[in-house]
Amino acid sequence: MINSSIDIMDPANDKFKDECGVFGIYVNQPVDVASVTYYGLYALQHRGQESAGIAVANGQEVKIHRGLGLITEAFNNDNLDYLRSLNGNISIGHVRYSTAGAKTVENAQPLLANTKLGPIAMAHNGNLVNADVIRELLEDGGHVFHTSVDSEVLASLIARSSKRGIERAVVNAISAVRGSFAMVIMTKDKLIGIRDPHGIRPLCLGKIDEGYVLSSESCALDSVGAELVRDIEPGEIVVIDGDGVKSIKYSEGTTCQTCAFEYIYFARPDSVIDELDVYNTRVKQGEVLYQEHKIDADLVVAVPDSGIPAAVGYSKASGIPYEMGFVKNRYVGRTFISPSQEFRERAVAVKLNPLKVNVNGKRVILIDDSIVRGTTSKHLIDSLRRAGATEVHFLVASPIVKFPCYFGIDTPYRSELIGANKSVEEIRESIGCDSLGYLSLEGMYEGFYGRRNFCVGCFNGVYPVSAPMEKLNENLEEEEVLC
Repeated sequence: MINSSIDIMDPANDKFKDECGVFGIYVNQPVDVASVTYYGLYALQHRGQESAGIAVANGQEVKIHRGLGLITEAFNNDNLDYLRSLNGNISIGHVRYSTAGAKTVENAQPLLANTKLGPIAMAHNGNLVNADVIRELLEDGGHVFHTSVDSEVLASLIARSSKRGIERAVVNAISAVRGSFAMVIMTKDKLIGIRDPHGIRPLCLGKIDEGYVLSSESCALDSVGAELVRDIEPGEIVVIDGDGVKSIKYSEGTTCQTCAFEYIYFARPDSVIDELDVYNTRVKQGEVLYQEHKIDADLVVAVPDSGIPAAVGYSKASGIPYEMGFVKNRYVGRTFISPSQEFRERAVAVKLNPLKVNVNGKRVILIDDSIVRGTTSKHLIDSLRRAGATEVHFLVASPIVKFPCYFGIDTPYRSELIGANKSVEEIRESIGCDSLGYLSLEGMYEGFYGRRNFCVGCFNGVYPVSAPMEKLNENLEEEEVLC
């Protein structure tokens, strides 16, 4: 896995994979809610590129379309016309990267379930650590599952309690599960948003003239002309219908522990999550990185795009000029053909090519947001040297990633995490830079303007929710095989 061609070709494949994105809208006036959801998902495309889906309700019935690929691949005018024909006032949507379940259209979301309350559609971002246990119990009771995704477990729990009303059914269902979840649920006449008791995955509420919007990130609100009202609180359910917005606290004594990687890498820089501006936190982390690793150099460059804000911050704090170091080819799609064995060592230039005029003869500080496997880092450093850089110092605007994530992020096993298996000096030798420095955990908190309420399990192995033993054993068994 570490030497696979796809990891070398695409820097994005040497990162943690984005989880999913959810979007929902409720309006009281005539609006093309299917198209609004389409554009909302377009803004959330960075959170998942494997499948997309939209469901629409009009108070009497629900229509749904799902497809594989990017939102532009999963939908065309005919698909949208089919959804528009319902003249609905509620819609939810989902973009997916599979953290659980295979890459099939059956596993695409939203999921649609028929209950005593009528059809219910659901879209989920996150991962349930006890989903397998609940699935087995339900199967023992005769329930038949049609997908392999966690979300169907939740949908099944809601359906089983539906005779008590949708609000009580939702409370009962989410009280039975553990893990991370930000989800939107749509009935014939209600839009519901839910965030897990630790707030690991983000979810926010927006307002438009005609009604309300729910979204994984505020950037999607901007894209559809909605105004950010607030973040959904950890352990909160919001129910939106003709009477407005109702809040239900289903879990007491909650503490917000948003995934730190939302700010480091996942979220779009123009989003605001839990009142922290993502771009400014990344710039601040670059400034703190300079305080911890002061290097004498001629130039600061970034691994585009996620390393750019931290590089800007380092440049501002150090006074060392920031320049473009790599040109990014934005036209290489996900299906780009794998190169032959002899060409793999050079294939990184297909996506990122050094700008020789800027780096030739210079001592360069290269900044990235994180190192997962280290494969791409090595090839980027080598390419800078071939372009004439006299020194290459590599700085990472996050702490060392040492542990997997169990809460909705597709992370490698520990045996594949370079930070879990090598010292900083060994990593430096492996990737071939002149010096290597990571942002400390305390420095990361300073970059978050002193806030410390985050999930940092991938850095220190301490998780807000304990992972089930079978997941931990599975990780250890895989390590033994790979080692």
